[in-house]
Amino acid sequence: MTTNSAFFLSLFLAAAPPGALGAGHFSPDGPAASDEGPGFLVMDPASRARLKPEVFAGRIAGSDAVYVGESHDQEFAHLAQLEALKILASAKKNKVIVGFEMLNSGLQPVLDRYAAGETTEEEFLAAAGWEKEWGFDFGLYKPLFDYIRNNKLKAAALNVPRATIKKIARGGMAALSPEERKFLPEKVEVNRDPLYLAYLRSTYGGHGDNPMAKLITWDNYLLSMAAWNEGMADAAVKALKKNKGHAVLVIAGNGHVQHNAGIPWSVRARTKGLKHLSVYTEDSDAAEEFMKDPRPLADLVWFVTHEKKPEPSPAVPVSSAAPSAAGN
Repeated sequence: MTTNSAFFLSLFLAAAPPGALGAGHFSPDGPAASDEGPGFLVMDPASRARLKPEVFAGRIAGSDAVYVGESHDQEFAHLAQLEALKILASAKKNKVIVGFEMLNSGLQPVLDRYAAGETTEEEFLAAAGWEKEWGFDFGLYKPLFDYIRNNKLKAAALNVPRATIKKIARGGMAALSPEERKFLPEKVEVNRDPLYLAYLRSTYGGHGDNPMAKLITWDNYLLSMAAWNEGMADAAVKALKKNKGHAVLVIAGNGHVQHNAGIPWSVRARTKGLKHLSVYTEDSDAAEEFMKDPRPLADLVWFVTHEKKPEPSPAVPVSSAAPSAAGN
């Protein structure tokens, strides 16, 4: 049996029965962070079809740029990302770059050393300022990093420093210093896709009598979101150019994947000939309602169990209001 056939078979065996989410990992590598995997219930909103596991695996394997979103504090979303990575790495013979929103691009040397196994986890977290700069439990991401290190994959730090995004939101591009400007491409384009704009409007806190309106105008908010996505996409494309013949899997909040209007849109604008695939991870509780009227959240929507918990208080790019929601 070929490696890919083993993947497809294990996917099929772990597929959920109609109307339910299957539990348990569906790759031959076994459990990573818990005895349960993300389960398998994936929808293609465009065709309104529920994908068979082998079809899903084929679409991942046939892509050059895969974007898998997350709700940052949800374990099963991260396990779904891990399964997508295993499929892509198997198909590409480990010629894969994993791009992380969780680390700003200035931390690339820190990430390189950790990915290569030259530093310990403790040293990496300290050098990256993980708790301060990201704020979410590293344990949720550890299986991804372990897989990268164990299989000698490449990794890319994609993010723009949150202070830079905060400055743009409050004062536009003119507020940036030359040093801050280096984290962004020369030209920042704003995606005005109607669905994406409606989504951003829903996350924007500066309306009505809200004091946010005095701090962040709608135009600057929109520009900050564009700069955020454009900066991460630019870093991903640079990693692809540096590592010829590699595929890339982007790990980022759902808001950067949604409607293919964030990072995917920006990567497409900077590349030619790549096959792209976006995956939005959604709470399995929403699956039944979603199937009645599928929304184009991404190319595919993967329903995973969400643990119900209070809203976390992570490090956020602009304020505790809208921008953090736009990235989730």
